[in-house]
Amino acid sequence: MLDNLKESCGVFGVYAPGEDVSRITFFGIFALQHRGQESAGIATADGGKLNLHTRMGLVSQVFEEDDLERLKGHIAIGHTRYSTTGSSRIINAQPILVKGPWGPMALAHNGNIVNAMELRADLERQGAEFQTTTDSEAIAWMIAFAPGKTWQERLRYAMARIKGAYSLTILTPDTLIGVRDPLGVRPLCFGRLNGGWVIASETCALEHLGAQVERDVRPGEVLIIDSQGLQTFNGATSERRAGCVFELIYFARPDSRIDGNLVYQSRETMGARLAIEHPVEADIVTGIPDSAVAAGLGYARQANIPYSQVLTKNRYVGRTFIQPDQRLRDLGVRLKFNTLPEIIKGKRVVLVDDSIVRGTTTPHIVSILRKAGAAEVHMRVCAPPIRWSCHFGVDMATRSELIAAQKSVEEIRVKIGADSLGYLSVDGLAASVGGDDKTTFCNACFTGRYPIPVQLELDKFALETV
Repeated sequence: MLDNLKESCGVFGVYAPGEDVSRITFFGIFALQHRGQESAGIATADGGKLNLHTRMGLVSQVFEEDDLERLKGHIAIGHTRYSTTGSSRIINAQPILVKGPWGPMALAHNGNIVNAMELRADLERQGAEFQTTTDSEAIAWMIAFAPGKTWQERLRYAMARIKGAYSLTILTPDTLIGVRDPLGVRPLCFGRLNGGWVIASETCALEHLGAQVERDVRPGEVLIIDSQGLQTFNGATSERRAGCVFELIYFARPDSRIDGNLVYQSRETMGARLAIEHPVEADIVTGIPDSAVAAGLGYARQANIPYSQVLTKNRYVGRTFIQPDQRLRDLGVRLKFNTLPEIIKGKRVVLVDDSIVRGTTTPHIVSILRKAGAAEVHMRVCAPPIRWSCHFGVDMATRSELIAAQKSVEEIRVKIGADSLGYLSVDGLAASVGGDDKTTFCNACFTGRYPIPVQLELDKFALETV
């Protein structure tokens, strides 16, 4: 993926008396670093008070030994952030700490809700003092101010009023809570660790810690973990499911399992389906590293064309890379990728990528393959054309910036300079991930059919997206 389609956030939680929960959480969110690289944070609880440390930067930059030493307790939650609603600054780093009628609470959120400003206005009238510009804080205050004698009552009340995508880990002085919205837009799973419990956005975080993965948190399900053990209940219901299909296309790590799908296998299947839908005579197939490698292998196997990794990625050029002057900025793709001319020269190349968003950098990749001697470059894309914006936690772009919303496939082919261009169909994608696209996955960025009437909410209250 070359066009700045940004990840959603990563959340983590652990309840483990007698364990070093701050370090467990550090390694947990380190494994989720791919989901957000702007800021990171950990909150801990010792039965009496909450401790919090957040900073801008990568997990390895945010925490030093002294920081982890100060985060005492037997319960912890953690977060890695990429901003979707609310600007990228320290005040918006998570976990968010609030204090309501039921005491202090910290919250980490992955997703985006569409009625945040409506909730915020109501909560301010109730006395909530907002410190951030995020929709996550609206969720935190909604839960903090919710009526009810038990967490079950309070969370059911809050979930009935929150509209959109939210996978949450919540910390109180003596309790760890996990929540997944009734549509199941963002992933969440849990498992056992040394007699305790862990919750995470992806199974890879649990497996890195040596935890035994139990299962995915079901859409609408709530986990409550305290001294009595684990309790689960249904906090909200929905007639449909709307898991974000981009988790399988791009966001999640290939070694994670999302709602029963091993991500690597899903991507291989997408590539194979793409070869069936858009065959072409070629000499080699290559996938743009890293997220399109599995799809490239699937395409090559199905098409019976040799696979070769002809693009080498500089893995130290990432989101934290300081932009150089304009002269070097124009060479940004070359700073990230290099080619193997001896393998490419005179060959007809199938270039597989997971998606094209704005179409701003794809032409540069095609160009460097041609300069390396490729006789033909055939672009194949595992996501259908992206024509609509996302309102559920992906900073995809405004609709006016989406190239497929403005141009036909042939016009895009001309712009990127490829000899041919083929996108996976919506039906082909649904078949690849084993679901009915109308009831299992959210594909609104391809079809414009949102799982909830998002436009009505956005027309009523304009979200701040800085």
